[in-house]
This record gives sequence, C-alpha cells and structure tokens, in this order.
Amino acid sequence: MPRCPGTKRDGGQCTTIVKPPQTYCYQHDPARAQERKRNASRAGKSTGGREIRDLKRRISDVVDAVLEGSQDRGRAAVAIQGFNALRGVLELERKVRELDELEARIEALERPREGGRQWGA
Repeated sequence: MPRCPGTKRDGGQCTTIVKPPQTYCYQHDPARAQERKRNASRAGKSTGGREIRDLKRRISDVVDAVLEGSQDRGRAAVAIQGFNALRGVLELERKVRELDELEARIEALERPREGGRQWGA
C-alpha cells in the first residue's frame, strides 16, 4: 500500500497509508491546507472558552471564600492579581489568533485567481 510522501515535524517520512486516488494523508495534503488551518483556528477558540470559564470559576471561588471568611483577604488579593495577569495573557492570545486569521484571509485574497487577475490589478 502506498504511504504519504509528507515529512513529519521531526523530519522523518510520514508513515500513514493512503488509499488511491489520494496521494497524501489529511495532515500533509496541500489541497487541504486551508481546511486544516480553519479547523486549528476553531480548536484554538474553543480552548480559550474553556480557559475563560475556568478562570471565572476560580475567581468566584476566591471571592466566595473571602465572603465566607475562610480565605485571608491579603492572600485573596494576591490571587486576584494573578488572575488578572492570566486574563491579560488570554486576551493577548485572542488578539494573536485574530491577527493570524486576518493574515490568512488577506493572503487568500491576494493570491492570483483563475484567469490571471489579481485583487486590485
């Protein structure tokens, strides 16, 4: 059976077996590059949602503990500062993802189209 001619991240040959008429596996098929990029983008966004929910839960836990009197206010204040730092990192990651997505969309628009015309030409 034929194997994918793609190269793995470690530089080795891909070992995935492909069925004709396909030549490449999903991970290495140049025709599916945009699909992989979209899927990775969606996955990145879903991860961020989970992290935000976790952060909200943890902040709520600290606030509840302070209000109940089971958490020292000074330690809680330091914890909230740490949560704010995490929030900043999550926001930065979101902005980077948005920029990556916009760059990909711009590159797609700037690629020559069938008929030889390019955007703005």
